[in-house]
Amino acid sequence: MFTGLIEAQGITKNFKRSGSFYELTIESDISNNLILGQSVSVSGACLTVTNISGKNFTVELMAETVNKTWFGKNLHPGIKLNLERALKLNDRLDGHIVSGHVDGIAVLKELRGSETKQALFCPDDKNLLYGIVSKGSIAIDGVSLTVIDVNDDKNYFSVGLIPTTLKFCTLGNIRVGSIVNIETDILGKYVARALQKNNNNIKITMEELKNFGY
Repeated sequence: MFTGLIEAQGITKNFKRSGSFYELTIESDISNNLILGQSVSVSGACLTVTNISGKNFTVELMAETVNKTWFGKNLHPGIKLNLERALKLNDRLDGHIVSGHVDGIAVLKELRGSETKQALFCPDDKNLLYGIVSKGSIAIDGVSLTVIDVNDDKNYFSVGLIPTTLKFCTLGNIRVGSIVNIETDILGKYVARALQKNNNNIKITMEELKNFGY
């Protein structure tokens, strides 16, 4: 589990296929605080550390992870990545609960404002919008953010980006057309699953859930 608060950025050194897996080597000062077998969030994807050498560390990715994220399309040497080590149970949860299991990708369609910005994203799969609610939480490239608005008809959601966020993570470099990893809120997924499973015997409506604050 993670919080969505980025600890450091890393630079992609190598990304290659190794049998049925992929290997990604990253250069970052955070490698000094990693151990083999540890989980680390790499731009929102929970990955396992398999090798550490100086400032470089390597993680393994399954083909499913590569296909679900933007890694398979745009990851190459020199690309910067957001990094966060796993949450400790005695830490403050300053962001929100992030599993590191990416649901899909979205494209930045519009960026408004100067210092504080509002970003509009369109997900590649419109079904992702059903797991996103206004004023709820979302992880974009591993960054915990608050949703401003969701528009089902126009297929977009928007978030606010404060100067601190823009300065300390890769979202400060995004431009219109940039592709990002998306993880919707885990609590919303459980609610949606429960409603789907019990659809024939449903006792509460979506409108009532919204009124209750879900």
